[in-house]
Amino acid sequence: MRRVLDTSALLSGRQFPGELLTVPEVLGELSRQGVTPQLEAILETQVRVASAGRPARARALAAAESTGDAHRLSPTDLALVALALEEEAVLVTDDYSIQNVGKALGIPFEPVMERGIREQWRWSYRCSGCGKVWPEWHDDCPTCGAVLRTARPGISQGRGSGRGR
Repeated sequence: MRRVLDTSALLSGRQFPGELLTVPEVLGELSRQGVTPQLEAILETQVRVASAGRPARARALAAAESTGDAHRLSPTDLALVALALEEEAVLVTDDYSIQNVGKALGIPFEPVMERGIREQWRWSYRCSGCGKVWPEWHDDCPTCGAVLRTARPGISQGRGSGRGR
């Protein structure tokens, strides 16, 4: 079984069976965190670094936009989803947005330390000023210009915390 590991999976110290992959962007994140000799040995001997092609990257981005996760995901996150899609691999991550997009694409995932998502969501966005709910992301509320916050699906209009998961 192929597994695509995110940064948290590699930093967890857990061992994963099968063919292990990651993306070059994860190596950049790891270098900023500081790589232990043990992790360096694992990266050199057990993990293949690869990048997905444009079609898989485009599908990953389109899925992230359709679930409302696009602005929540980093380029590294999208690269991981795309690689798992292209390699038909299991995504190993605790990131709920990565899991959500993976689920939308039919990519299986394996949590590292957390429980993992139970269902796929399509996010909405609530204005922190006027409380209006938008089905798609905007940098600022089109009505009043205040900041939008991620809201769970089914949140009705009106004031509230606007907190996501």
